[in-house]
Amino acid sequence: MVSALISGLGQQLRRLALVGVATLLCFGLAACDGGQSGKSPTISDVDMALIERQAEGFLAARDRLPELAELVNERNWVFTANLIHGPMQEVGREMSYINQRLLPADRPEANTLAQNLKTAMAQLDEATKLQDGDKLRKAYIQVASGFGRYAQVLPDQVKADLKQA
Repeated sequence: MVSALISGLGQQLRRLALVGVATLLCFGLAACDGGQSGKSPTISDVDMALIERQAEGFLAARDRLPELAELVNERNWVFTANLIHGPMQEVGREMSYINQRLLPADRPEANTLAQNLKTAMAQLDEATKLQDGDKLRKAYIQVASGFGRYAQVLPDQVKADLKQA
């Protein structure tokens, strides 16, 4: 009688274990889906419009690099500082707005590149204040390459739209 009871109890425990495993598998498979259904993340139309508007200002400042290069070569301290504090002054703000609207995976790189460009611009400004031609030239190289590197993080759609405009 005791062995029959133990045998019946063993069968019930096995059934319970199988139901538990089946339930665990169901929940595990549902969790793996993540609700994404294979959809890749995209930037919304509203965010894309905001990025494009800020990118216009960023690219307009980048287009002034040849003028800045000429001023640096001439060691024109006053007009170099005027260009940095005038038409190029908003670059940091524009990059910040762009970075906030990029996909989360792209933000860390964009933030790093933006910070590097802002640092290079600050070094360029410092070189004009010190009237140090060697530092001015080196800082300009960093600024120019910083503009080029940051422009690469702009979404392809923004780059294409701005080329057509």
